[in-house]
Amino acid sequence: MTDARPAPEVLAAFESATGFMPVDEGLALYAAARRAAGATGLPLLEIGSYCGRSAILLADAARATGTVALTVDHHRGSEEQQPGWEYHDPELVDPAVGLMDTLPTFRRTLFRAGLEDHVVALVGRSPQIAAVWGGKLALVFIDGGHTDEHATGDYLGWAPHLAEQGLLVIHDVFPDPADGGQAPYRVYLRALAEGFEEVSVTGSLRVLRRR
Repeated sequence: MTDARPAPEVLAAFESATGFMPVDEGLALYAAARRAAGATGLPLLEIGSYCGRSAILLADAARATGTVALTVDHHRGSEEQQPGWEYHDPELVDPAVGLMDTLPTFRRTLFRAGLEDHVVALVGRSPQIAAVWGGKLALVFIDGGHTDEHATGDYLGWAPHLAEQGLLVIHDVFPDPADGGQAPYRVYLRALAEGFEEVSVTGSLRVLRRR
């Protein structure tokens, strides 16, 4: 896999953005995105953007390879980001409607990184957007809802759109239940059983390709 790294200013923007992805996993995602986009010339797609932390890396990889990063998110927050849950941030609640709204922060994140022009934000539910999406993709990065329903839906909706040389990336894969939720891990096992093979492991990030 390519050892491409983002420029220092891009990595600094990633590290300062609101989000949860560690730097080593971010660098692995960036390398996978550069490789997949370079091989196919097709768009990169992320499911679950939150405030834009990982989208910075995908946008920069898209800029470097002459393609675009697509982000899929309803921007109302996933299950664990709702009030009363561990990852809830009250500053991200829209007081006018009383619901989470990460879209303004997401847009500011990309603007400050100088990467707005390399991203197309698809705002809506992942299964609905996948159902009407007709093109092939260089990379599908699954990092949305962490229930079985949502993680499996993201896999079933988007993996079929991967190009022949495309890469499937799954975040928050924890074989040990003590480390985190199991839905992404079950999706990872399903992908292996359905013809994908593992390319790399970095923390909880798995990069896969079709055999």
